[in-house]
Amino acid sequence: MKIAIAGFLHETNTFAPTKADFEAFTRGGGYIPLVEGPAMLEAARGVNLGISGMIDAARDAHWEICPLLWAGAIPSAHVTRAAYERIAADIVMRLREALPVDGVLLDLHGAMVAEHLDDGEGALVAMIREVVGKDVPVVAALDLHGNLSRGLIDRLDGAVGFRTYPHVDMAETGARAARMLDRMVRSGRRPAKAFRQMDFLVPIPFQCTDLAPADALYAHAASLDERDDIWSASLFMGFPAADIPDCGPSAICFADTQDAADRGADAIAQRYADAEGSFDATTFDADAAIAEAVRLTHEAAVGPIVVADTQDNPGAGGISATTGLLRAMIAADVENAAIGILVDPMAAALAHRSGIGATLDCRLGGHPDRQDYPSLELRAVVEHLSDGKLHATGGYYGGTHLDLGPSACLRIGGVRVVVTSRIAQTADREMFRFVGIVPEEQSIVVVKSSTHFRADFAPIAAAILVALSPGPMPFDPADLPFTRLRPALRLHPGGPAFGSGTARQEKIQQGETT
Repeated sequence: MKIAIAGFLHETNTFAPTKADFEAFTRGGGYIPLVEGPAMLEAARGVNLGISGMIDAARDAHWEICPLLWAGAIPSAHVTRAAYERIAADIVMRLREALPVDGVLLDLHGAMVAEHLDDGEGALVAMIREVVGKDVPVVAALDLHGNLSRGLIDRLDGAVGFRTYPHVDMAETGARAARMLDRMVRSGRRPAKAFRQMDFLVPIPFQCTDLAPADALYAHAASLDERDDIWSASLFMGFPAADIPDCGPSAICFADTQDAADRGADAIAQRYADAEGSFDATTFDADAAIAEAVRLTHEAAVGPIVVADTQDNPGAGGISATTGLLRAMIAADVENAAIGILVDPMAAALAHRSGIGATLDCRLGGHPDRQDYPSLELRAVVEHLSDGKLHATGGYYGGTHLDLGPSACLRIGGVRVVVTSRIAQTADREMFRFVGIVPEEQSIVVVKSSTHFRADFAPIAAAILVALSPGPMPFDPADLPFTRLRPALRLHPGGPAFGSGTARQEKIQQGETT
């Protein structure tokens, strides 16, 4: 079997301040940087990504692997037209050169929006179909947060989605996709498919599959795969910060018969609908989160109180530079606390020029394109310096090598701040250790993340709090200025529906907005 393998990943927050240009894909931002051809085989080795599981499964099945290109960039606003067309054209060109092939295996996200395309993945698969025709099977691994379109699913012969959030099963999902393609090629059969879009959004932290009700929803989807007549069944929670008609949750099922596929997809959709009233958890504003964390430190026998700065999560389009929680920590005069990562290349450079032990008067945080998130003027001591290179071995990054550029640990009173030059989601304890902070020994640890941090921090945390400090990624989708969603999509569980233009006004009347 000769199988072409490629990947092109981006989770697009259409409200974020910065777009993903070609350089964003060459940096990776938590992914492996853009890589082409046979170099993919080594670059993807031993990391938690769909492409890695695909390559491992391909080797186990003794395929002839035709690696084309893999590219991923940290979530942000739209992929620029120039970057999209350059990367897509390279994949298509390399695929033409590889012909003939017996199948195509794709590592995609499912929520990519380009400047000129609402459905980046659907357009890419359409190009691939033009090259290989309708008789060559095409199978994709997709992110749990995919905003899937009918056009994408119609063009694919098979698809599988992550079942965990934090996404600790990315490599395993790639392997499942590879096994599905292997079955198609060896049997000469294609499964029937069913696709359903559901009608309410869920805030990102409530989608965590370690918590109810998402844990049971994904266990149910996985159980359907155990039936002999079903090839794959997947639930996609969707990424709620995308102003496109296909934004939102969906279910897909591939099965021996259309009836079996329909029943599988309907069962997933019904379970999701039935759980609407169960998506709930406690959240805190910045000051309240720190006050509660301090209170809990007096009760905790061991381990830090971990606070998620969810509205500045760079894994969802945040800038990883807002200072609301840092201000609250300083105001509360907390001791033995750490926050990371704050992306500030100028502050990091100043720390490196000044050296360890120096006292700096500087501005920290903020973003030039977001004046509503100001920097913080402070005096800090340089405690540690780093070149920014680290090996993130926790459950989410799963062995990824990160390069965060010149970095430093700055201390303000009892608070230590991880300052970097490049952005990545704070989802690994090594993102504190590389500047001399031992997270297990802190009383309070604040992370710029919504959920992925749980994979590595939950095992050491005495408690986890979700903080709603001001940031570019609102916790509640109803706070986003949508204009293009499909009619009647509810903006949070049990909440107002899009379509009348009154959703935000309704929240204001209910006193829910700040």
